[in-house]
Amino acid sequence: VTGVQTCALPISHFMLAQLPPVLQSLRLPLRLKLWDGHEFDLGPQPQVTIVVKDPQLIGQLTHPSLDELGAAFVEGKLELEGTIGEVIRVCDELSQALLTDEEEDQPVRSEHDKATDAAAISYHYDLSNDFYQLWLDRDMAYSCAYFKTPGDTLEQAQQNKFEHLCRKLRLKQGDYLLDVGCGWGGLSRYAAREFGAKVFGITLSKEQLKLGRERVKAEGLEDQVELQILDYRDLPQDGRFDKVVSVGMFEHVGHANLALYCQRLFGAVREGGLVMNHGITAKHVDGRPVGRGAGNFIERYVFPHGELPHLSMISARISEAGLEVVDVESLRLHYARTLAQWSDRLESQLDKAASLVPEKALRIWRLYLAGCSYAFAKGWINLHQILAVKPFADGGHDLPLTREDLYR
Repeated sequence: VTGVQTCALPISHFMLAQLPPVLQSLRLPLRLKLWDGHEFDLGPQPQVTIVVKDPQLIGQLTHPSLDELGAAFVEGKLELEGTIGEVIRVCDELSQALLTDEEEDQPVRSEHDKATDAAAISYHYDLSNDFYQLWLDRDMAYSCAYFKTPGDTLEQAQQNKFEHLCRKLRLKQGDYLLDVGCGWGGLSRYAAREFGAKVFGITLSKEQLKLGRERVKAEGLEDQVELQILDYRDLPQDGRFDKVVSVGMFEHVGHANLALYCQRLFGAVREGGLVMNHGITAKHVDGRPVGRGAGNFIERYVFPHGELPHLSMISARISEAGLEVVDVESLRLHYARTLAQWSDRLESQLDKAASLVPEKALRIWRLYLAGCSYAFAKGWINLHQILAVKPFADGGHDLPLTREDLYR
């Protein structure tokens, strides 16, 4: 034991010497703190400190992909000191300086049967309702908000999003709305309460369903809103719904099943009815993840089996199913702002969050929220609302000639 202690100083200096010389020229506001207490600043006035607890991680710092850095933090092999937003920014700059643009994540295609999808949804969404309530808005809308002004609170922006979706769908009293991936039922209740719609919402999360039904009952909307556990593949195909909305759900479908997903939405809505698909889209046309490991981290720790299609891919599948795309809107910067607010709210309550979920889960969600806000701001991923109509047999539809009614 004594021998190991006396060798600690030269060993750490030797390992540091193995780092590429470019690190010394980066002038990043980053400090490396080694397991033996030695510290090395890579630039003036460090804002972020990487505390290396496992000596084997020194080798990874010569090739610091974002998934390897994130995994080391999640597994407790290193600590990250500094505000979480600065941690994400500085680690990205470190990774960008040492990895080439060619080192992209390769697409991983997953099998998406019902059991696999149900397990993936449960892993993410059944974590803890109390945990989600810490940092989501009061309606627990777990999707991109809509900021009419930069000063909108999260609560306001999520209500704006509900209204924006309902107005795009031209929802009216008595319409029968299908809410695919209804979550905790915030949009379903809003559509019933504010627009007089009858709503059928589906989810694969038992925890979401339980709380969602409780809130439907508490608001006295049981005659208007029905929430069920149901896979999109089992949706009725008799055109019974006037409108369909799917928010933050198709990311779980998988590229191989996108055509089937769109076909099921087509079969569920009546002729002349509208379908709104609101979801995250990929930067690359082939749908491969963003480079330097960020996509791999999300796949491994956050959304198992999740796959993001490019706008062109999902638009093609929607069209091939027989629906006509009539409007597309990017909300990329809205989602960057949404995630930043989620991250801030979580960071302000870390002690309480730690009492609700395991330490590993909390580490994952801290990186995920701040990292995704950064990714949307940088344009690594996007968010699109795609409105489509199921034409009448003669090719017509009842949509107005302009968008004026949306903003009136």
